[in-house]
Amino acid sequence: MEIKKDSFQALADLLRGHRVIIQTHDFPDPDAIASACALKELLSYKGIPSEVMYFGKIEKINIKMILDMFDLDVKDAKEQKDLSADDYVVTVDGQKNNSNFTNLIGNEVACIDHHPFVTDHPYAFIRHEITGACASIITHWIMEEHMPVSKELATLLLYGIKMDTRNFSAGVTHYDITAFDFLNGIADIGQISHLDNSVLELSDLRAYGAAIESISIYDNVGFSYIPFSCPDGLIASVCEFILSLSSVQMAVVYAERNGGLKFSVRSEVPELNAGKLLHIALKGIGNGGGHMSMAGGLVYPDQRKTLGETRFMEAMIRERILNAYHDLSEEREHV
Repeated sequence: MEIKKDSFQALADLLRGHRVIIQTHDFPDPDAIASACALKELLSYKGIPSEVMYFGKIEKINIKMILDMFDLDVKDAKEQKDLSADDYVVTVDGQKNNSNFTNLIGNEVACIDHHPFVTDHPYAFIRHEITGACASIITHWIMEEHMPVSKELATLLLYGIKMDTRNFSAGVTHYDITAFDFLNGIADIGQISHLDNSVLELSDLRAYGAAIESISIYDNVGFSYIPFSCPDGLIASVCEFILSLSSVQMAVVYAERNGGLKFSVRSEVPELNAGKLLHIALKGIGNGGGHMSMAGGLVYPDQRKTLGETRFMEAMIRERILNAYHDLSEEREHV
């Protein structure tokens, strides 16, 4: 029987006999953690050991909780001293050379992702599916391989899908729904409810306060600036909060990050691609990308000075975002 080139069996054949590192994007979110750890279990089921690694920090309380709740072995790549160029690396929930993927020592041979494919890295294996969550891809593989699924693993995967689809309200596809249908009968819904109610720490309120104080709304686009560094997950949470305002259809939140700026965008504008918008808006000063309703990006430290002092910087960022917004809107109208 011919093996499909993007099937799990093709991936297993590629990885077998090598040290395997599963790398999430930096500052991993629930979907990245769930996808990577479920892939690790699936590979183990087929007799292939692997390790899950990330760069950045795990600071959000719900991420810490799922690591403890499910006893997940997820390693900080910076602390690993035995990495080798011969290691086989599988990038999960993102792609090599993206702004949110720090280069890991090793050979990036495979990519599993649900975002628009933009990298030109010559992966030997690619599983790419436009879905609401990367965890849906791993869930379908588990279903196809008939792997027994514990309540803990089902809960982890369902929570990852739930978080990346904004509680099944953004970017959901039939692929996500069938994954949900499979997991829902196994998962512990009480644990998911507990995680849903445990997303904020007292220190997070400082970021929310700064965002609320700085919010401005132009053409249904809400802008907020956080004048200090905070984790990616927190910036994304603040962005979700801004989007919940009745007068906002697109939220743009940006925070200080190592001399540059870190961006998060959330959108409810039909057929307007948030990832494409941020890529256009930051062209020449940074990098941005994502999918229809969610995007992230960076303004590089060496380009930050081109934006001027804070009050000028905020005006220039609004201008860049709004120009890209209007250009894409006009492009959509003429299609």
